Amino acid sequence: MAASGQVQQLDLKGRDMIELDDYSTEEIQYLLDSAIELKRKQKSGEVYQPLKGKTIGLIFEKSSTRTRVSFEAGMFQLGGHALFLSKNDIQLGRGEPISDTAQVMSRYLDGIMIRTFGHDNVVNLAKYASIPVINGLSDMAHPCQVLADLQTVLEHKGKLKGLKMAFIGDGNNMAHSLLIGGAKMGMHVAVASPEGYQPDAGIVQLSREVAAECGGQITVTQDPIEAAKDADVVYTDVWASMGFEEEQAQREAAFANYQVNEDLVKAAKPDYLFLHCLPAHRGEEVSEGVIDGPNSVIFDQAENRLHAQKALMVALMG
Repeated sequence: MAASGQVQQLDLKGRDMIELDDYSTEEIQYLLDSAIELKRKQKSGEVYQPLKGKTIGLIFEKSSTRTRVSFEAGMFQLGGHALFLSKNDIQLGRGEPISDTAQVMSRYLDGIMIRTFGHDNVVNLAKYASIPVINGLSDMAHPCQVLADLQTVLEHKGKLKGLKMAFIGDGNNMAHSLLIGGAKMGMHVAVASPEGYQPDAGIVQLSREVAAECGGQITVTQDPIEAAKDADVVYTDVWASMGFEEEQAQREAAFANYQVNEDLVKAAKPDYLFLHCLPAHRGEEVSEGVIDGPNSVIFDQAENRLHAQKALMVALMG
């Protein structure tokens, strides 16, 4: 990163953030450096409002704590205004074509964040909107979370390239974005999931191609010890994400050997970082001793959603 206040400027204005694969290593590094600088400004009490007079619409088809609060607070701190729009508040939830919604909202707003189920909703919203669209989570990707994750690792480790990050659990949207984001930054990303729950084969292939270009490495295995071996970062997520609650018992059985606990993390480096995108279920995917232990940085990680998303909004909407 450049010296404090001297982040190298890149022009990303008007771009969408659908998945990290749409951004180069240099552009992701720029967003991370910007996030760290915006965090410094906030901690020092410096008022910085480059989005004064701008409005972002926040579409939530899936409920959220961290996504809503961080985007609303972040936009307020940047001098702008955020509009919360649940599926019950807009016609999208009543059958209006997403193309119509996108074009109308483009006349009112300066940006849109959508947290939804189907990834096609994000893609189509971005296709028809003339303003930036940010993927706040879809069933395929969670790029905003991974920007915050990478920022957290960078702050604690001082680098990303060459580090090993192990993700233990469901090969879900988190695993997908970690594979691509980690590969872009030259990391070794290892994902351990049981049979039937491994990440999308197309995403794995894409991340391997990206890793080959960026000096990273990708491992997909069913062995959590293999994934965690010599890891600098150990990451997990809930076993039954939103929308899969009815599979809870089935998933508890499938993931019984995938809990991140004191025995598993013995395979990682002694100074490993523990990450979890939250909410967490202590005693299920992670033991209390790990998530509340000295290697856990989950609240730094959660805080960085605010700073990473502020950097994203400034870059795309500023």
